[in-house]
Amino acid sequence: MTQHPSRRTVVAASAAAAALAHPLAASAQTNAPSPAPSPTMQQVLDYVRGQNTTGFLIIQNRQTLVEKNWQLDPGATKFRDDFTYGPASDGSLLEDVASQQKSFVSFLAATAVDKGLLDVNSPVSTYLGAGWSKASPAQEAQIQVIHVLTMSTGLGTSFGYATPPGTTFLYNTPVYATTKRIVAAAAKSTIEAVTHDWLTAPAGMTDTAWRKRPAAFADVGNPTGLVTTPRDTAKLGQIVLDGGKAADGTRIVSEAGLKAMFTRSPANPSYGRLWWLNGGAFTIKPLANRVDGPLIPAAPADLVAALGAEDRKLYVVPSRQLVVVRMGQAAPDRGFDQQLWLRLMPALG
Repeated sequence: MTQHPSRRTVVAASAAAAALAHPLAASAQTNAPSPAPSPTMQQVLDYVRGQNTTGFLIIQNRQTLVEKNWQLDPGATKFRDDFTYGPASDGSLLEDVASQQKSFVSFLAATAVDKGLLDVNSPVSTYLGAGWSKASPAQEAQIQVIHVLTMSTGLGTSFGYATPPGTTFLYNTPVYATTKRIVAAAAKSTIEAVTHDWLTAPAGMTDTAWRKRPAAFADVGNPTGLVTTPRDTAKLGQIVLDGGKAADGTRIVSEAGLKAMFTRSPANPSYGRLWWLNGGAFTIKPLANRVDGPLIPAAPADLVAALGAEDRKLYVVPSRQLVVVRMGQAAPDRGFDQQLWLRLMPALG
């Protein structure tokens, strides 16, 4: 059985690694104070701070425009126990970012394709063996890896057959979790090793790792969480902007693989391969019915996003060379995405 380090060990190791390998963190203490934000940007900061935000980061044209970390509310005991792993060296919280992990895993699947280890058009049973679902053998044989990546397997959350694969979008976290098993099986390795070797190490994500979720965490059929920081999450966004390359030029994923991630799925044009996409004709959100129009009307149409529970946000806008990260507890404002972008667009000019 895999041994998972304690939270104290995670914090200590992350701090040590960051001090050695995180130049942004190492230089932050000696940088001159940032200029005061414009009035419109201050309105953005006031808004996000009032929405239970712990970390907020804006990078445009590789320049950090805003980086703010706030203390978690002392009364947020459950959130602290379920989602946080202490402070990182840069002052942010190490947080389990919930379903944002899906977009990280999308990169791993694309890399496996690049390496010739994974064929997304093959049945899932090619990698996991027969009987991985509760569908009949004939039904299961029709479910391909691409259907898992696009949330269109036709399976319910208990893995029972509901509709033909590829026809219906259902945001299905338990079935998504098989993606980690698929990638690991294709690579003949573990998801932890693959994540380190293919993504976090070459990208310089020094504070990102998989952790077994605490027993008190509600069982959502996905027992491991990705723990990371705003800066590391922003690096994923910058890789998207840089055509699949890390900051030092290391190729993380091919341009073809990157394009495939953001190809609209037939069952939901606001979803690609484990990424959310703006600008679609209609949107089907988790636990919601179809709504005509784009994912975030106030945001640029080419925005792509890694979204997680508790309003974890990674927004990437290629047309503006923009990365925005928001961490923290769930925002009180149920229209947080729209309200943030209504304020952010004027602030960015």
